[in-house]
Amino acid sequence: MTVSVLFVCLGNICRSPLAEAAFRLEAQRLGLDVVADSAGTGGWHAGDPPDRRAQATARRHGVEIGHYAARQVTAADFKRFDHVVALDLDNLRNLKRLAPAGSRAQLSLLLDHVDGRAGEAVADPYYGDDAGFEVTWADAMAGARGLAAKLRPTP
Repeated sequence: MTVSVLFVCLGNICRSPLAEAAFRLEAQRLGLDVVADSAGTGGWHAGDPPDRRAQATARRHGVEIGHYAARQVTAADFKRFDHVVALDLDNLRNLKRLAPAGSRAQLSLLLDHVDGRAGEAVADPYYGDDAGFEVTWADAMAGARGLAAKLRPTP
C-alpha cells in the first residue's frame, strides 16, 4: 500500500526539501512504497530550486535535490496526501487553517515522530551559516526515521 507524505515549511527551499529527501532515503532503506513531496505555505519561491546550502547538505548525505522546485501548498494537497507534516508550529497552524473540510490528510509536526521531541520545531537555517543546514538535516533525518517506522506495515 502506497503512503503519501507532504513536508511543509515556509518557503519550500530549506527545511521541507531536506525533510522530503531524508524521508525518501529512509523509506528506500526500509523498502516502503511512498510518494513524498514538499511545499511551502508561502509562494514567493515558487519554481525555485532549494537553497544552494540545502543542496550541498543533501549531497553530502548522498541525496541530490537540485531538481526539486519550490511550490505552495494547495487545497488539493489535503486530499492527495495521507500525511501533511509541518516543520514548525507556525506552519502547522497555517496548515490547519488552510485544510478544507473533509480533508483526509493527518497533520503533524515532523519532530512529533521522534521520542521526546513532540511539539518541537526544526530550526530554520536560512539566515544562519552552513552548519545550521547540518543541524536541520539531522532533525529531518530523525523525523524521517520516526515517521517511516510508524508507517511501516507490521508483519
